Amino acid sequence: MSDGSAASRRPNRDSRAIIIGGSVLIGLLLITVMHFTLPEDAAALLIDRGGSSYPLSVQNMMWLTFFFGLGELFVRHQAGTVETMQLRYAYLPEREGTVLQLEDVGKIYSHVKASPFAQQCFLPRMILRAILQFQSTRTIEQASSVLTNSLELYLHEIDLRYNMIRYVMWLIPTLGFIGTVIGIALALSYAGQPGGFENPNLLPEVTQRLAVAFNTTLVALVMAAVLVFGSNIIQSKEERALNLAGQYCFDNLINRLYVVS
Repeated sequence: MSDGSAASRRPNRDSRAIIIGGSVLIGLLLITVMHFTLPEDAAALLIDRGGSSYPLSVQNMMWLTFFFGLGELFVRHQAGTVETMQLRYAYLPEREGTVLQLEDVGKIYSHVKASPFAQQCFLPRMILRAILQFQSTRTIEQASSVLTNSLELYLHEIDLRYNMIRYVMWLIPTLGFIGTVIGIALALSYAGQPGGFENPNLLPEVTQRLAVAFNTTLVALVMAAVLVFGSNIIQSKEERALNLAGQYCFDNLINRLYVVS
């Protein structure tokens, strides 16, 4: 795959908005399909069809939030894929026995600087930083220290990119609990109506309403579990790509540097 085609796969602000917007639209489409196809019990569980606030039900808000989170995860998955692909571009000489001196790293710097990923991906950014440090100090130790510090900074950068996903994973169960509280309040309000205790169907009706009230929490916990699983897998992929990039730099740059005494 060429650099240009790979660069087009890396999410920027515009493509991220398109991906997340498309994910929310898919959520709306799914809600519509469930509205017309699900039987009564399943529709009450998943989208609260027939509820007092439908279609603006808590379940529907949870579905839209869930697909927003899936869109964020897809963006991070794309970013992790592009980071992993950086190792294929041979930014550094990989032949056994190669030694790099000051004039050699200058050529490498120009080559990496021309890459479309130079200011985006971890690997070229680490190479540029280490080479700049080596050129300015003429010491391998300083270049190695800069590379180590860069790895720590980029690991923190990855973690910050998941703040929105973590918020979504908190928001969905919160919406579920809110829906349950609202359902319990409505059920108790129904039971407390004047003359309600004389109604022979009071207990079955209240029990049914309470059962529906807990549906939001059940659905929310399942959604949150899916997002937590996906988030852990994809974040591990990004962190592994960063670790491989760091090993690549140490093996093919830092360990090959040579200073003429």
